[in-house]
Amino acid sequence: MRKVQDNIEKINNESKYKSIRYWKEDERPRERLILHGAASLSDSELLAILISSGTKGFSAVDAARELLDKYSSITQLASCDLSELKNTKGVGPAKAVKLAAAFEMSKRIKAEPFSSKKIFRTPEDVANYYIPRFQGERVETFLTLLLNSTNQVFREVEVTKGSLNSSIVHPREVFRVAITESAAAIILIHNHPSGNSEPSKEDLLITKQLAEAGKIIDIKVLDHIIIAGDSFTSFAQKGLI
Repeated sequence: MRKVQDNIEKINNESKYKSIRYWKEDERPRERLILHGAASLSDSELLAILISSGTKGFSAVDAARELLDKYSSITQLASCDLSELKNTKGVGPAKAVKLAAAFEMSKRIKAEPFSSKKIFRTPEDVANYYIPRFQGERVETFLTLLLNSTNQVFREVEVTKGSLNSSIVHPREVFRVAITESAAAIILIHNHPSGNSEPSKEDLLITKQLAEAGKIIDIKVLDHIIIAGDSFTSFAQKGLI
């Protein structure tokens, strides 16, 4: 009796997770993309194309749906590291690498339209460039932009990655590269994974310390911009620097 039940369960599972090659041709993600374009596909179908193939009784679409169910949205999924991606049925190391590469390329494409200019004239310019870069980040990252005398950014320096709540930033680390590269000025940038771009007491204190240090070594801190989701706060615009 137990064997019969096991066989029934196996049949049900195979029916539930039917291989994509047995689907109707106009229902398969690749064929639909060719016929109707990538925009016509759902998030799970696009992911399935990247995943490419599933495992026995578990299609690439099933794996894609499981990833989206687990991480709620494509944005949350894009912030996962390799260990998280490959810890899903149907997604091994090779497929996890492919997904991570696709997510990173997407971030770079979003930032690319402004990358050729590299001259930030307003806080909005900085925010428009870096909002896509921080999309989906779950820890605070503190960056320093090095500018020449014409306000052209010639280098970006990652100072530190902090915990989920805060980053510890030391003036010597912020200005070390700025001094060796003879920067005329710097812009400070960091993100708030919480989604609230308002500066914390720690943000205000750190900015004050860095601005004072910049005056001593004659490297002006032009702005400190906090990115949170699609919003941002500029210390310069608020008169905080």
